[in-house]
Amino acid sequence: MSAEATRLIELIDDAARRLTEAGVSFGHGTTNAFDEAAWLVLWRLGLPLDTPLDGPESAAELPVQAAQCEQVAALLSKRIGTRKPAAYLTREAWLQGVPFYVDERAIVPRSLIGELLAHPELGGGIDPWLGAHTARVLDLCTGNGSLAVLAAMVYPDVTVDAADISADALAVARINVDRHALQDRIRLIESDALASVPDRYDLILCNPPYVNAGSMAALPAEYQAEPSLALAGGADGMDFVRQLLREVPAHLQPEGVLVLEIGNERTHFESAFPALEAVWLDTSAGDDQVLLLTRDALHAWQNAQPAQKETP
Repeated sequence: MSAEATRLIELIDDAARRLTEAGVSFGHGTTNAFDEAAWLVLWRLGLPLDTPLDGPESAAELPVQAAQCEQVAALLSKRIGTRKPAAYLTREAWLQGVPFYVDERAIVPRSLIGELLAHPELGGGIDPWLGAHTARVLDLCTGNGSLAVLAAMVYPDVTVDAADISADALAVARINVDRHALQDRIRLIESDALASVPDRYDLILCNPPYVNAGSMAALPAEYQAEPSLALAGGADGMDFVRQLLREVPAHLQPEGVLVLEIGNERTHFESAFPALEAVWLDTSAGDDQVLLLTRDALHAWQNAQPAQKETP
């Protein structure tokens, strides 16, 4: 090893130390400084992100030349200085092991619904509510299109509509649909909620803006770098969800279901919809962040609502 070379593991450890000392926040593909440092270093060096760093085939001792170290240092400075998620710097993120292009026009994909699609055996998933009748799927608030792509991959016999209010997000989704050669099975629709969605569906997936106003104000800078349109859910986080639950039964087939992610807002959800019979689904984050609603449950809830008085 030349005098100018640094071992790969030393470079990653130093990067992790810098990230820790800078107080950056994680949650956009990594949960800790070492994993994020490894991601950034390996990407900057053009090495596979699954490069082993321990074990018999470890690349930990790989020499890194001074010029390469400077490139890594510049990338780390950008990550620390801008507080942008690493995925915005590398232009790539993964959901359930599937790669997706991403940039600042859409939030970084991290939906727990992806687990329910990719691993139906965990906690039962959503498969018990699906069957031979499941032919049409809608991914509402699709963002970069990741859930639409996963649904098309997991259920090869379905067609998928992917809708979003943001034309910018849909442009990112187009890149991912094309990347995974799913143009014939995924249709992109610009729509304010369900306003421009034409069909009825057997399965609707939705990871909507649900962060309540207090939590929005306290979000780390990395989350504030994402489009607020995709995150902010109003005072209690339920503004979009209220509109959705009023409109969605008309877009569900008789056996159709809605799978809805609401993050850490279960208390607000149950306060806003106390009589709604929801099935809470198990994920790696627990059983209080993703729920399933049948068309029958939505109709029963709507029928139980007091009639609205007309304004004179």
